[in-house]
Amino acid sequence: MGLNGTLVFMKAGFFDKLVNHLDHLDAGSLQTYFLRLAKEKGLMETIFQALEEGLIVLDPEAKISYANRAAEQMLGFTFENAEGVPIQRYLKDIHWDLVLDLDEYEWSQLVRREIEVTYPQHRFMEFYVVPLAAVDEKEEGAVVIFRDVTRERESTAESIESERLHALSLLAAGVAHEIGNPLNSINIPLQLLDREIKNLEHEEAQKELKELVDISRKEVERLDTIIRQFLKALRPSLPERKPLKLARLMEETLEVMKHEINDRRMLVETDFPSEIPSVAVDETQVKQVFFNVVKNALQAMADGGILRINTIQSDRFVGMVVEDNGSGIDPENLGAIYEPFHTTKSEGTGLGMMIVQRIMRDHGGEIAINSEPNRGTRLTLRFPREDARLNLLSAPHGVDDASSFVTNERRA
Repeated sequence: MGLNGTLVFMKAGFFDKLVNHLDHLDAGSLQTYFLRLAKEKGLMETIFQALEEGLIVLDPEAKISYANRAAEQMLGFTFENAEGVPIQRYLKDIHWDLVLDLDEYEWSQLVRREIEVTYPQHRFMEFYVVPLAAVDEKEEGAVVIFRDVTRERESTAESIESERLHALSLLAAGVAHEIGNPLNSINIPLQLLDREIKNLEHEEAQKELKELVDISRKEVERLDTIIRQFLKALRPSLPERKPLKLARLMEETLEVMKHEINDRRMLVETDFPSEIPSVAVDETQVKQVFFNVVKNALQAMADGGILRINTIQSDRFVGMVVEDNGSGIDPENLGAIYEPFHTTKSEGTGLGMMIVQRIMRDHGGEIAINSEPNRGTRLTLRFPREDARLNLLSAPHGVDDASSFVTNERRA
């Protein structure tokens, strides 16, 4: 039995109409026929309810006469409450009367359309409409079929991101080759020039020339740093993980940065509870993350600011929280902080947070940022806990040793 025929059986009053046409049959034949129809209808409805695609049947007035469970979940209604309700309530901006009248232009617009819904869950759906008259001119109404394409969109976005990073990697290789070698060539003459300046007898000329040489060397070093950071951001090495305490890595990072912290007269408050478990991370890469995050926080604050750092834990993660009382991030800039070369600092490269994001992603971690202009920024780095991947739960009394525990595995 085809879809069109099955939908006919679902129409209200169908069995009454059928009785009127089959009144010439004897009672036994009529009962057998009805039993067979009911069985087929029940089977097809079970199939419709099992579909992952949403399915809605419309009557000639574009009102809902049937909806399967998937359609209810996607659009946030129950068939019990939605039966007889115009589809326009759930799918707006569509001329349903023209669709059902087989308007060629309007129907062609609905062959496939993608929509975004926010209730009951944010998702993207592709749907298409098939007027029943297009299949059988005697039939009226239409079938609307939905498909959740949220994952496909995410996969496409990841593919585009991968292609973008690949293109940037090729660019980075070209930049490193075309700029790196000339920079090294410039640095050698600058070193020789610096030696010659020291032999000058005129002290004032010696001072002026040395300042020019120092400026040139700093600019060369800055360009070299940009190239190295760019390469690290786009072609990071795989993490070499081992169990480590995040608190120790942060303390060692702060020790390296203590001179900058002291020069800015920053107050650093830390809270590292001893019971926080270790996590499997790459020591060098995580220190690089902490360095970039702390440096951003210091640069966001005026001299004398307060930097609060603490560790947290949950069932799945161990986190490091870095909170400053600096200038904060404007809402329009918040979504672009991971973009390469995006920076609001006069001396920034715009690569720090891109590196942070890549390293955290390689560790299976998460980044959460809460920021308000002129009220500071709170950044949380979450690393998956190894000890949370497997929990053993004690079995009730009376269970034999062979099944004395239940394994509950959760993805970290």
